[in-house]
Amino acid sequence: MAKITRREPLDGGWGWMVVLAGFLKNCLMFGLIRSFGVFFVQFTVHFEESSSRVSWIGSLLLAMHQFASPFGSLFGTQFGARPVVMVGGVLACLGLLTASFGQSLLHLYLSIGLLTGFGWALVFTPTIATIARYFRRRRTLATGLAFTGVGIASFFFPPLFQFLIDGYGWRGALQVVSAMMLNLCVCAALLRPIRLIEDLPVASAGNAGDGCWGKVASAFDLTLFLHRGFMVYSCALLLVTVGYFVPYVHLVAHGKSLGLSDYEAAFVISINAISDIVARLFSGWIGDLRQIRKIHLLFLWSVLSGISILLIPAGNSYTGLIALTLFYGFCAGGLPALLFATLSDIVGIERILHATGLFLMLMSFGSLLGPPLSGFLRDRTGNFTISFMTAAGFILAGCLVLLFTPGFFGGSKVLPDDEDIASPPSSSRIDLNEERPAPRKEEPMSPGLAWKSLSFPLPENLETNV
Repeated sequence: MAKITRREPLDGGWGWMVVLAGFLKNCLMFGLIRSFGVFFVQFTVHFEESSSRVSWIGSLLLAMHQFASPFGSLFGTQFGARPVVMVGGVLACLGLLTASFGQSLLHLYLSIGLLTGFGWALVFTPTIATIARYFRRRRTLATGLAFTGVGIASFFFPPLFQFLIDGYGWRGALQVVSAMMLNLCVCAALLRPIRLIEDLPVASAGNAGDGCWGKVASAFDLTLFLHRGFMVYSCALLLVTVGYFVPYVHLVAHGKSLGLSDYEAAFVISINAISDIVARLFSGWIGDLRQIRKIHLLFLWSVLSGISILLIPAGNSYTGLIALTLFYGFCAGGLPALLFATLSDIVGIERILHATGLFLMLMSFGSLLGPPLSGFLRDRTGNFTISFMTAAGFILAGCLVLLFTPGFFGGSKVLPDDEDIASPPSSSRIDLNEERPAPRKEEPMSPGLAWKSLSFPLPENLETNV
């Protein structure tokens, strides 16, 4: 692929089209995940299986999407975001189409869980990393705008899916949804590559030595596992992920257990989307004001999310459940805009592609555990009360781990908010393709020394003089 010269300022221009691609991508991917409870009820009845076994479909989908994200990072680095996201869209379509002919839960595990999940892994990481590269000062707001697609899709998809199921059955509904997944290829067409000044130096952190293992470590940037801030942050969000998606998988079934009709139960998810959209925009706006550090905002939204899930079982009526769902939607909606914006502050924008992939891979273990554990507790207790309480407990435990992030309590700016990073004037023309002397090759560092030498703050001036 030809090298791209940056001829437009960051925080604008074509970057808003990249945000549009992220918006549509989130509509199709996470809109389906949040509305999957409609299909959950159908699968439980059709296959006559327990809630815990059916829950593995959504868990495998989430876990595969996150666990395989490093491959999205690797292929995105090698071939560019556009072709990789297009291939991922085709695989996601094929997975859902194949599932519509499934005769057992195993077929759905393989098609929806593994094939569609792997396709999503190729879509998500290159898209979110491209948004981060196009924006600096408005990065949190741009990410929040992209993630509003989740809320909008969550409002329209549950009644739409219920309408499709009533008209065509769950098999026909899956075929329609599989065709919708091809729009991910349209999103890919909007991902114009951009080359930044930070890309010029060869990062010594990716140099892990010679040999087969050295090449693998360099390709996936495995030295991020020696980055203390990255590891603490990832472990904290892993625990949060265990409980985060539980309400979206089981709220419909919980509503039906309270005596709600199919459309009333589906509307519980839809109404959640209203406060979710408001929260994503509000969270992005507050984050970019830089009055409160992003890591502290993330902690606050996580605590509120845990408390809101803890209160869901108290809604024993349709009105009460709607009110508590609105509260949960507002609390949970503030998290996504901050997740990846804070991650880029921790590892630096030049490592954000690989960091996003490895970060999602670690979070996949939480996605794999959460819904099946919730379904298992429901089968044992006969209701979802203990399930929601356990999910809330995992989120609050993740908040405690987040306190150990380096510099969380420090007075110095260990987690920068980009205000000290100067952006070149919009009128400048920076040609990144001109001949430059080869960078000095640094000797590989032992893992023990690498851990001690990894400094958490970003350099004060990421814009190398060119």
